[in-house]
Amino acid sequence: MAAPEIRPMSDPAMRGFVTGAVALYVLTAAIPFVPGAEIGLALLLMFGGAAAPVVYAGMVGALLLSYGAGRLVPPDRLCRALRWMRLRRAAELVCELAGMPQEERAARLAGRLPPVFGRLVRNRHVLLALLINMPGNTLLGGGGGLAFAAGLSGVYGFPGYALTVVVAVAPVPLIFWWL
Repeated sequence: MAAPEIRPMSDPAMRGFVTGAVALYVLTAAIPFVPGAEIGLALLLMFGGAAAPVVYAGMVGALLLSYGAGRLVPPDRLCRALRWMRLRRAAELVCELAGMPQEERAARLAGRLPPVFGRLVRNRHVLLALLINMPGNTLLGGGGGLAFAAGLSGVYGFPGYALTVVVAVAPVPLIFWWL
């Protein structure tokens, strides 16, 4: 039985393969309900700390990509889609929030929720970081779904969102990199 040939990373074909694999990881992790964090964890378990910077950068890139996709959805189309699905109250809320500035939108959402959840909306960056790191967040859409919803909601400005993601994604890759 012949063993497969293992090429060094300096080989252009191998670099192209690795680049394509990382791009595929970023694209799949950005899709809602795809367990991107679990894929990243599997990569860390297989390749160890050497893969930590790639997994970290890939996951941050995936969450930024998904957030950007959410920001591109026009609110009027979202309203129409929600009405088409017969989600009348959700459509009314989206249409109501569409023209509001970011902080007013967050305050309005907080006011519509029970007090406990209203406080969570006021601390939305901390809440997002906790949700991204919560085991089983795939039920909520995974990191890609949470990022898409964050972009869609309009309550997260890009700088604050990006900083939240950079900090929230860091713990697991850092542990693997140090160990």
